[in-house]
Amino acid sequence: MKIHHISTIGTFHTNHNEDHFITAKLTARYQLLAVMDGCSMGTESHFASTLVKKLLRKISKELNFKAFAERREETATVYLKIVLEQLFHQLARLKNELLLERDEVLTTLLLGIVDVQEKAAEIIVIGDGLICCNGKLTEYEQDNQPDYLGYHLHEDFKEWFEQQTQQLSVQNIKDLSLSTDGIFTFSPFNNETTYDNIGDDKVTNYLLIDQQWMDQENMLHKKVHTLEKQYGLKPTDDLTIVRLIFDEHK
Repeated sequence: MKIHHISTIGTFHTNHNEDHFITAKLTARYQLLAVMDGCSMGTESHFASTLVKKLLRKISKELNFKAFAERREETATVYLKIVLEQLFHQLARLKNELLLERDEVLTTLLLGIVDVQEKAAEIIVIGDGLICCNGKLTEYEQDNQPDYLGYHLHEDFKEWFEQQTQQLSVQNIKDLSLSTDGIFTFSPFNNETTYDNIGDDKVTNYLLIDQQWMDQENMLHKKVHTLEKQYGLKPTDDLTIVRLIFDEHK
């Protein structure tokens, strides 16, 4: 199993990359993957995605220690809810303790719990983003008005969670990617130079399906570099991808 990732600032942004990601070993059997995209209209939008990353890292370590100590693991479905519930409550607590405004904790979240033994995953999308599993693309789009987790921190978690419909179960995983919506924003940045042509759909396929350089740690960085140098394309919005590829021979 190899996990590739990239997070790069878009050409329309000048100060901060508002995206973030995390990959963490939840237990011996389960892997946590997540990508976040801070709200551009929020205050210090990079802060929210960074904060969520730090909290997910903390939660993952604590669950890993607990599973090791108790010699017991839950299912991917149960872990997804546990992680999200802890994130919900800890984010709400920090918002109150730091006297943060609502627009300071707004970020999308694509969160996946991967069962590396069964090659299956449970995924939830809060806001918008793109999932690709074995070449099949599933886009979650909310008309540029994501229903951020930060909007609901004053609510009862169980009631909020029961209303979440953007969930996906995938099995027989060979290649799984979580991506922020920056993947849809590749555009020409230099009209003075002639480049090779490539369609918008092929950009997505190139980054999330094509397995060129899959054995190299900088796989996605090389692909983004190729899109820039060979095809004259850069993302105008921040782009973050986490891509997990299983070795088919194992």
